[in-house]
Amino acid sequence: MPDTRFSGQKEVRNNYGLKIIETAEEYNHSVDLDSNCRMINLDGYIQDLKFDIKYATKSNFTKQAVYDEAKAFVRLPVAKALKLVQSELSGNNLGLIIFDAYRPYSITLKFWEMYRDTNFVAAPWTGSRHNRGCAVDVSLYNLKTGIELNMPTIFDDFSEKASWDYPNLSDEKLANRTMLINIMGKYGFTVYPTEWWHFDFAGYEKYGLMDIPFSYLEEN
Repeated sequence: MPDTRFSGQKEVRNNYGLKIIETAEEYNHSVDLDSNCRMINLDGYIQDLKFDIKYATKSNFTKQAVYDEAKAFVRLPVAKALKLVQSELSGNNLGLIIFDAYRPYSITLKFWEMYRDTNFVAAPWTGSRHNRGCAVDVSLYNLKTGIELNMPTIFDDFSEKASWDYPNLSDEKLANRTMLINIMGKYGFTVYPTEWWHFDFAGYEKYGLMDIPFSYLEEN
């Protein structure tokens, strides 16, 4: 059965008064107005990226796979910035691991129903920067071994140890976290205070909240 919600013809205001782009027409129109709105599939766009899309697995706070596909899309300027990050990292035999990127708004609603804490889950009345295609969850890995560097916590750890400035860590973990924050910051990304792995791209507010399926973005 076709997804009639997605094939509709207008931008939707939800129960929280937010404009949610959830039709092909509205997404395509936004791209026609500004090519920077185009969503880029990071797989194949940047050499040496490693993908471990956590929400397509059970290795996340929900303990279930909430994505049907392991995909990573971002807005064009975000993709270009990540390419610069990876280019510099590659010179040091390091690479980015992508845990998450664009997240449909409907998934944000699902997360809120499961865990109502705005320190770690985006409120549905604001939406997430992930919903705008302007946030990524990342870590670092060794290009030669393929192994993730020793970081403060695992992904989706909701303890104080996940904070960007938590001090009581080994020298190695502190150095690796600092290296990640610094190189991401160099190219326009700001770390989220309670999650060392989450980075928001500068100017995210210019892009709309979306609930467009991965499958459509992959085909367009």
